[in-house]
Amino acid sequence: MIIKPEFHTFALTALVGSMGALLASLLHIPAPFLSGPALAVTITGLAGVKLGIPAFIRNACFVVVGISMGTSVTPSVIDAAKTWPLSFVVVLVAVVIMLYVAYWILHYGFGYDRTTAMLGASPGHLSYIISLGAETKSDLATVSIVQSVRVLALTLSVPLIVEYFDLVSTEPLITNPPMGFFTLALTIAASLLTGWLFLRWKFPAALLLGGVAISIGTHITGLTEGGVPSWLSLPVYVLIGCLIGTRFSNVSLMEVRKGFLAGFVVTIAVMVIAGTIAWLISRVTGVPLNAVMIAYAPGGLETMAAMAVMMHADTAYVGSHHVIRLLFLSVLMPLVMGKDARKRDGDT
Repeated sequence: MIIKPEFHTFALTALVGSMGALLASLLHIPAPFLSGPALAVTITGLAGVKLGIPAFIRNACFVVVGISMGTSVTPSVIDAAKTWPLSFVVVLVAVVIMLYVAYWILHYGFGYDRTTAMLGASPGHLSYIISLGAETKSDLATVSIVQSVRVLALTLSVPLIVEYFDLVSTEPLITNPPMGFFTLALTIAASLLTGWLFLRWKFPAALLLGGVAISIGTHITGLTEGGVPSWLSLPVYVLIGCLIGTRFSNVSLMEVRKGFLAGFVVTIAVMVIAGTIAWLISRVTGVPLNAVMIAYAPGGLETMAAMAVMMHADTAYVGSHHVIRLLFLSVLMPLVMGKDARKRDGDT
């Protein structure tokens, strides 16, 4: 249940995000329902306005994004997955390269201590990195700003890159008719239950993956047909965009100045690395470059998943790569942090 002050904050956030989406759409900005709200809410938050989205609404959005991803998985997509193992291996290599390049920039270029630089350099898994950082002697505010800039910058730039370089797949777009209301309600309920189980099992992006699992299962078996209706999917994309921007709410410009610059430089570096590797993988495997670009971009899983749906990329390919990246980071980061990962602030 939303208490009154929280409702006012959410309503204002949704209003700002909706205006951003409308303006981005009128300006023909790629992925306007993600990038428009993200930018509008970021600017408003930096201006000192308190913005936010309640956790249960955020979680519901993740479930709907997962269902949207699953509706596009067909037997032909599963057959095409035979070419993906090489790409899975390379995305792990790309993660390590991006991590150490970003670490070098933050540690030697901007002078951050080793722990802060390593946490800020992680190419994804923001919530896990913040929780890991709470156990160390790191500058957690800087880590949060650098990581948030990465998510925001990738949300704004990846659609522009795909559009500018005409990387959209040339295959004809197949639009699913919308699910019926009763079918949609049952799918959401089953997805929530599955997501809850995944949460218990400590899966990353558990609620989103719950939606993916149920949607793929019911569509492949023929139990359900159709996609998520636009009256639900478009507001969800707007709220996902708002969620990205709320990371900068109640943060002063003085606080973000150095961290913002560091995050911007790191994001450019990892984008160049990810883009180069994505181009090579696309050439070798034949997977359309727009899908590989979104799959290798170290953005938030939920954001990149929504972007794949909006930009008509292969959602199964994109989603599977981001899940692998997050699972790998869950193991990799404590290893590269070493004893720092087990040292609480104030310990010797």
